[in-house]
Formats: sequence, structure tokens, C-alpha cells
Amino acid sequence: MEVATFGSGCFWCTEAVFQRIKGIEKVVSGYAGGHVANPSYKQVCAGNTGHAEAIQVEYDPAKISFEELLEIFWKTHDPTTVDRQGNDFGPQYRSVIFYHNDDQKRLAEEYKQKLDQAGIWDDPIVTEITPLTNFYPAEDYHQNYYNQNGNQSYCSYVIRPKVEKLQKVFREKLR
Repeated sequence: MEVATFGSGCFWCTEAVFQRIKGIEKVVSGYAGGHVANPSYKQVCAGNTGHAEAIQVEYDPAKISFEELLEIFWKTHDPTTVDRQGNDFGPQYRSVIFYHNDDQKRLAEEYKQKLDQAGIWDDPIVTEITPLTNFYPAEDYHQNYYNQNGNQSYCSYVIRPKVEKLQKVFREKLR
């Protein structure tokens, strides 16, 4: 098993996407990249701990590659907005890849450069690529959020469209 850590806005959204992918064994919502040890959701939402809402995935590289995870990451959020995804704004919602080793760093930088050169988005990609220095699991009620709260309005209006897009674009990668 290998580990990857991504921040792409609200961790509920990102978790819901990656939970549905073959080869991913575990997804944990949490906080990464900040300077406060064991932060609470309230602290992170205040926007001054330096953390991003992130997910950490354990995956089987024999079933899905890091490059495939990068593709899913970039195609399921807007990597061109600084500290914002939809109506969620602040540094905790930034687009970021927290790499675990030099290979992940190299692959992420190469993929980002390839996307920038392809001109897929009108604006440049602002996704940070930074070493993982810490990851703190979020409170229990944030784990498996969409699966347990799918009828909540935020889930219906924000997360469900991301999951539906995933089902269309990445059908062959779904569980």
C-alpha cells in the first residue's frame, strides 16, 4: 500500500470522490500543512492555522497508479482559483498536493506542467505542490460524510454533482 494526500477544497467533496475509486483502500479526511498541532475544525475554518482541508488515501499501486490519482484530483475540482472552491473560500480550501516522496513530487510537477501547456483552463493552475509535514485526521463526524449525509442540502447541491461527474468521466475506475 502507498499513501497520497490531496487538498482540493472541502474535504467532504474530495473524500466522496476518492472513496469510489478502485484500488483505494482507505480515505481519511483531515488537515495538512499547517503550524498548529492537532487543530480542530473550528480552528482550521478560521483560516489562520495554515492547514488545508485534505484527504489522505491509502491505495494499491498494483490497481491504481499515482498518476491516475493525479488525473482524478485535477479533473474533479478547479485548480485555477486561489484559496477557493465554489462558495468555500479561505486558505483551508486551497488546491494542494502534499507529496510523500521525490517520485510523487516529480510526477505531480510533470503533470501540472503538462496541463498548463495544454491550456485546458483559461487561467493558470495555482495548485501547490509541497512536502507533507503533517496530517491530522478530522473529527469523527467528518469521516465518510457524504455517504452518511447524502440528503443534506450541501451534499445534494455541491457534492452530488462532483460524484455524478466522476461517474461519467471515470466510469472504468469506479468500484
